[in-house]
Amino acid sequence: MINMGLVLEGGGMRCVYTAGVLETFLENDTRFPYVIGVSAGAVIGTSYISKQKGRNKKVTIDFVKDKRYLSLRNLIFKKNIFGFDFLFNQLPNSIVPFDYESFFKADTKFVVGVTNCKNGEAEYFSMNNLNNQNLMEYLKATSSIPFVSEFSIINGKTYLDGGLSDAIPLKKSIEDGNSKNIIVLTQNKGYRKKTFRFKKIIRLKYNKYPELVSLIENRHNIYNRMLEEIEKQEEVGNVIVIRPSVPFKVKRLEKNKGRLLSLYNIGKKDAEVFLKNYSESLITDF
Repeated sequence: MINMGLVLEGGGMRCVYTAGVLETFLENDTRFPYVIGVSAGAVIGTSYISKQKGRNKKVTIDFVKDKRYLSLRNLIFKKNIFGFDFLFNQLPNSIVPFDYESFFKADTKFVVGVTNCKNGEAEYFSMNNLNNQNLMEYLKATSSIPFVSEFSIINGKTYLDGGLSDAIPLKKSIEDGNSKNIIVLTQNKGYRKKTFRFKKIIRLKYNKYPELVSLIENRHNIYNRMLEEIEKQEEVGNVIVIRPSVPFKVKRLEKNKGRLLSLYNIGKKDAEVFLKNYSESLITDF
């Protein structure tokens, strides 16, 4: 699988779909030499690289009803609707331990994208930049959703959700030498992002970051153009897209376990279909 990338979109709790896809990959020992993700997609990707079967399901579904995980209480008292200390400290370091050793020893290059709030541009961090101490900090930064999360400050720089500046980081994967890519999306085929309506709120909340404001206001255009480009690349055979094959009702901040589990299982089944269709040709080409 030389020069083949696995590109993971974000999407908040919709990334249980990605968790299902990657669980099937783990069950079938399907590995990729390069994995890039943003937002929740990056978080899901780390447990895949550390080869921890079942961990993503435990973290994303089993704890979703826990107030420490996702709640208005977190937003009111800690200014983050997701409990970042719970998600990026307690869970990985004690409750559902993350295997840092296996992650950093894996024969896979991992890249996580974040958004620099000062210039509104994407920044990327790979194994060369990451270690046991800062990995969770960058995952927290890429998961910091506007309006319901505080800024993440790392080395004096201010960051937010990596999905703002590069929602589907295919271009970065290609720049890193991957001529062929598998892309995992978290929306059905035909989806297009709508115009963000609350522009006055954006300008008020982020008035010190004009480039970030401009990015958020134009994000729907950027994202939709990206989808159009991916569909073109799909038609000529440069990418394979794995996306939900059936309609679903899961929101970015979904807490309904039944809906989350259903979407997780859709991901597992879609990955099984993908492997059935492509497993024999993955080593050389699509």
